[in-house]
Amino acid sequence: MQEILGKQCVAVFITVLQIVAPVFLLALIGFAWIKLGFEYRVQFVTRLAMTLSLPCLIFVSLMNTTLEKDALAATFWASCASYLIVTVVFYSLLKVVGLNLKTFLAPLIFGNTGNLGLPLALFAFGEAGLGYAVVILAVMMVYSFSFGVWVVSGGGSPFKVFKEPVVGATLAGVLFMYMEWQTPVPVTNTLELIGQMAIPLMLITLGVALARLSLGRVWRSLILSLIKAVVCVAIAWTVGVAFELEPIALAVLIVQVSTPVAVTSYLLAEKYGAEAEQVAGLVVVSTLLSVVTLPFVLVFLI
Repeated sequence: MQEILGKQCVAVFITVLQIVAPVFLLALIGFAWIKLGFEYRVQFVTRLAMTLSLPCLIFVSLMNTTLEKDALAATFWASCASYLIVTVVFYSLLKVVGLNLKTFLAPLIFGNTGNLGLPLALFAFGEAGLGYAVVILAVMMVYSFSFGVWVVSGGGSPFKVFKEPVVGATLAGVLFMYMEWQTPVPVTNTLELIGQMAIPLMLITLGVALARLSLGRVWRSLILSLIKAVVCVAIAWTVGVAFELEPIALAVLIVQVSTPVAVTSYLLAEKYGAEAEQVAGLVVVSTLLSVVTLPFVLVFLI
């Protein structure tokens, strides 16, 4: 019996490695590209992905989803609850230990649900996983570009989020999904082709960004990254069970909420003067740590 269980565990672990490998290999391509001295215009590629490719991917995924509307709605509310609880927990933690909220709160809340979360959900759980992941990504994006920017910038209007193409694509996708509308076939095919660029572009850009970052206070970054991973998994699992999510939705929620610190957190910190070096350390360390933590999480979820 123990031998059979051992073989099953090995088989599952190999399956998880096959799922995770393309994600990190694409990021490694971006990392190597910079180390070899080639040019990579991050601002242009990021703008292309965020204003064109990713909105197309989100819109088409929502429009074509075959998932039950009730299941998507439950995932939406579970995502909202998860991020709210994560916010309260990390706000309280940072207050207790005396770390700067402007610098550390947003990175600890918002994970890399786009660059890492979407591909992991797709490779691990198929089109159904991608459908749930898109819903969670939409919640995170709205929250990040409203509350997250407000925290990092020290104020301003949270309604600037509605200027983001990703938000517009999400709202349009939800409308088409609920009304059961479809765009003409040539339009749909074009949108799908554009959307297919999103995941490779984001993963390669992630590797490029990591290659250009430097570490700041590694031990603090390591401790905070470990705390983020454990807390986020625990909260997402608890909330998902409380909302009675079906297995794939629960698994995707846990993966999405527990993804490492997003590169956008570093870009926002740089823009608004929030100790960008510290955030860069969190991005690098948490992403490297995810090479171990995410496969470990997926082993149990699969």
